[in-house]
Amino acid sequence: MKRIVAIISILLCTCYAATAQTGAVDQKLKGTIIGTAKFIDYATNQASTTVNTRECAFDGNLNTYFATYDRSYTWVGLDLGQPYIVTRIGWAPASRSRGAERVLLGVFEGANSPDFMDALPLHIITEPGEAKKMSYVDVKCSKGFRYVRYVSPADMRCNVGELEFYGHVGVGDSSQLYRLTNLPVVSIHTENNVEPYDKEHNINALITIISDKDKKLRTDTGVVRLRGNASLSFPKKPYRIKFNKKHRVLDAPAKAKKWTLINNYGDKTLMRNLLAFKLSRSFDMPYTPYAQAVDVLLNGEYKGNYQLSDHIDVKKNRVELVDTLAEEHEEQSGATAFLVEVDARAQTEPSWFQSAGGTPVTIHYPDEDTITTEQYAFIKSQFNRMETQWQQYLDLNTFLRHFLVGELSGNTDTYWSVYMYKHRENDTIFTGPVWDFDLAFDNDTRTYPVNSKRDWIYRSGGSTTGNMKAFVNKICVSNAAAKAKMLEIWDEARQRDINEEHLLAYVDSLEESLQQSQELNFMRWPIMNELVHQNPVIWGSYEAEVQNVRRYISERLLWIDKKLGYTYTPNGIDETHVDFTKAYRIYNLSGQPCPGDLKNLPKGIYLVRQGRAVQKVLIN
Repeated sequence: MKRIVAIISILLCTCYAATAQTGAVDQKLKGTIIGTAKFIDYATNQASTTVNTRECAFDGNLNTYFATYDRSYTWVGLDLGQPYIVTRIGWAPASRSRGAERVLLGVFEGANSPDFMDALPLHIITEPGEAKKMSYVDVKCSKGFRYVRYVSPADMRCNVGELEFYGHVGVGDSSQLYRLTNLPVVSIHTENNVEPYDKEHNINALITIISDKDKKLRTDTGVVRLRGNASLSFPKKPYRIKFNKKHRVLDAPAKAKKWTLINNYGDKTLMRNLLAFKLSRSFDMPYTPYAQAVDVLLNGEYKGNYQLSDHIDVKKNRVELVDTLAEEHEEQSGATAFLVEVDARAQTEPSWFQSAGGTPVTIHYPDEDTITTEQYAFIKSQFNRMETQWQQYLDLNTFLRHFLVGELSGNTDTYWSVYMYKHRENDTIFTGPVWDFDLAFDNDTRTYPVNSKRDWIYRSGGSTTGNMKAFVNKICVSNAAAKAKMLEIWDEARQRDINEEHLLAYVDSLEESLQQSQELNFMRWPIMNELVHQNPVIWGSYEAEVQNVRRYISERLLWIDKKLGYTYTPNGIDETHVDFTKAYRIYNLSGQPCPGDLKNLPKGIYLVRQGRAVQKVLIN
C-alpha cells in the first residue's frame, strides 16, 4: 500500500492532468538551464565554474544544490523554448546549514524576454522549506512564459536544492495575475540588472503594477533612482520612478510621469504617512498627496512594503498653480507662479536661497533647468516680503490647517520642511502640501512622549530650520486673530472627522489592509525588536506598534482641546435645525457677524441665533 501511495504521489507531482479550461495536458517542463554563471565552492570560499552549478538545481538529486558567488540578485531557471502557462512549482532548499530558511522570500518569475525585463511574479515563498524534501504550490497566472526562474532572497546566494516547473503550452492572457499579498505589486526590472545607487543617476527600467483583484496590469518603460535624505541611509532604500509617458497609476487623481516609493523603514506601523494624509484631507487642505501601500520587487528580489505616492510637483491634481500672465510680461518682470520648500537641506539643492530672515528655501518650480535670473529674484523677493508682512501676504487658512496637521500628528519635523506656493496673479503665499510623517505619532526619541509636553511640539524639541520657530510664534502664539481662526478651524474639524471614533476606525482599517504585507516586510527586515532611526521604544510586535498610535491619537485630541480651551461635544451639529421662515443671525466661531444667509456661505461651522436659541450649523 505504501508503494502505491508513493507512485500516486509521484504521478500527481509530475502533473499529467488535463486542465478543465483548455483541455491542455500539464507536464513537467524541460528546457535549457539558465541563470547566474558565477558559483561558489564553500570548501574554499572561492568562485567556481564546476562546483554547486546551475545544473544542480535540476538534476533530481536532493543532496546537491546550486549556490552563487554573489550574495544577492542571483537566480536560476529554464528557457522553455516557447511560452508555457505554468500551473505548478516545486522547490527544495539546499541540503546544508540553515538551508531550510534560505529559501524564505524566494520569488518565482515568468518572462518572455531573455533578460527578464518583462517578468511577472508567479509566487513568493513565505514558509521555510524542509531539508531534502520538495514543497509544491499551484500557480494562478493565466499568462504564458518562455522563461521561468527562481530569484534568491537577498544575501542568500540562491542556495536552492531542486526546482520543478509544470504547465502546458500556451501564450495565455492577463486575465489572472499573481500578487504577493492583498496589496498592489510594483515590480521593477532594470537594464542589465543594475541596482539604483544614488539620487542623480537614472537607471532604465520596465515598471509593472498589478492591482484590482489580480486582474489589472500596467507595464511601461521608464527610469528609477534613489530618493530621500535621511531615509536614503537605511538598508531598505526609497525610490523614485519616472515613466516615459504620463500615467494615472492605481486610483491616483493625477496623471503624471514621476512617482515615489517611500520606504517607511523607521515606521514599524507602515501607516503613519497614510494616517497623516487622512488628517490633511479632514482639515480640508487644498491638496493632499495621493498614497497607497504596495509590495515592491526589484529585479525579482522582494524589497518589502512601500508607499506608492505622488511626487510633489506642479501639475493638475497635485499642486495646481494658476499661471495666466502673458509670456512677454513674465520675461520682463520675472513674475511667476512658484512652488518652494522651507528646507533645512536646501544648501544641497541646485536652486535655493536663504531668506532675509535666515531661512533656507529650495525652489521646486520653476525647476533648475528652466528658471530665469529674473524669476529667481522675484521668488526670493516675494518670500522675503511674506516673512515680514505675513498678515498681508500669507494665506492664514492653509498655514493654520497645516499647523494643526503637524501638531495633531506630533510631527517633529513640521518646520524642518514646509512646502509653500503662490499663483502668478495673486500676491498670497499658501502653505502645503503636508509631507513626511515617519517620525510622527510618538515615533521620535527626541520628543517622546509628545503628550507629556506643556507646549506645542515645534516649541518643545521639534526640529525647525532657519527663522521658522520665531515666524510660527508670531502667528500661532502672539496673534489673537490667528489664534481665534485656529480655534474655528479646530472646532469645524472636530465636529466632522477629527474625533476618536472616526480616526481609530481608520487606524483599524489600515491595520487590517496592511496585515499580510507587514508580515512579509518584517521577514525581509527583522527590526521589530530593534531601535532604528529615531524609535523611542521597542513595542515588540506589529499589533503593539499600532496600539501605540491609537493611544497617542486618543491622548492628543484631548491635549489639543485643552491647549485651545475647547470642549468637544460630539454629534451636537447633527441635532440642530434652522427655521428658514423666521429671522436669524449668523456668526463665525470667533463671534463676528457673517453677511448673507446660510445658503450663500462657504463650507464651515457657524453659530446661528434665532430668537433666544443659539446653535451650531455645519455647511458642507
